[in-house]
Amino acid sequence: MAVKRIKYKGWKCVRLSNKHIEAIVTLDVGPRVIRFGFIGGKNEFREYPEHSGKKGGKKWRIYGGHRLWHAPEHPVRTYCPDNTPVDVKPLKYGVRVTQPVEKATGIQKEMDIHLHPKLNSVTVVHRLCNTGLFDVALAPWGLSVMAAGGTCIIPLPQRGSHPKDLLPCNTLTMWPYTNMSDPRWTWGNKYILLRQESDPKKAKPQKIGAWVPDGWAAYVNDGCLFVKSFHPICGARYPDMGCCFETFTNEDMLEVESVGPVVEIPEGDDFEHVEHWNLFDTVKTPKNDRDVDRHVRPKVKRCAGC
Repeated sequence: MAVKRIKYKGWKCVRLSNKHIEAIVTLDVGPRVIRFGFIGGKNEFREYPEHSGKKGGKKWRIYGGHRLWHAPEHPVRTYCPDNTPVDVKPLKYGVRVTQPVEKATGIQKEMDIHLHPKLNSVTVVHRLCNTGLFDVALAPWGLSVMAAGGTCIIPLPQRGSHPKDLLPCNTLTMWPYTNMSDPRWTWGNKYILLRQESDPKKAKPQKIGAWVPDGWAAYVNDGCLFVKSFHPICGARYPDMGCCFETFTNEDMLEVESVGPVVEIPEGDDFEHVEHWNLFDTVKTPKNDRDVDRHVRPKVKRCAGC
């Protein structure tokens, strides 16, 4: 496993790699993982060439890659720009990157990125630090902006039967622009699928959130399977009507997002939210429940962190 400082798309970065995969972490902006994929392969994350190498300024830029936000979403608080350099500290098998304190919120964002020395696996610890004078209630939110053309997979809780199972088992949250009749959705019995479509005439924004007790979601794109796993906390309060997972898509990309619980962070304290990423190749894009069970589920069972 190697850690090396490099230049990437006009930014100073750190590259974490083993024999199979690499993760590139920006130092001029962030905290952000701008690239994740097989060595010599395509970036599983979406990049925005018009933003590459840019830094500074007061306007928020999406940049692409993986970022850390805090929920619930707000047009000012959530969109604080991450356009300034981050502090970097070496860790065993990775790095810690820390941004300056957000002036508008008093929150400082930090990510620990650990790449497994042998497996196709990365662990990301998202940390929100409250440097303000008062306690702050918020939820950590890890957003991976995936490259166009893939399909997101959201597992549903184990199905039951009536009248044996009388109580609900999960929530499904919709936004005012969610259209359940959009053909990009596949509403299965065991899984929900959302396909990314780059035709602007067909690709109006779509979003849902859900309680996903299995603690994983995935994205299949051009033969590669990206699995994100996390740890839902039963009984905790989650934002957006109880969502521990959310996905959003438009004509550019699709986001695979895990959400932590809403917590009251005392002055001078912090809170962490952990994701595990696993990457597989030669995986067929699923179109229905049967495909997921056949091609995706066996890989999920092998994931580190699942």
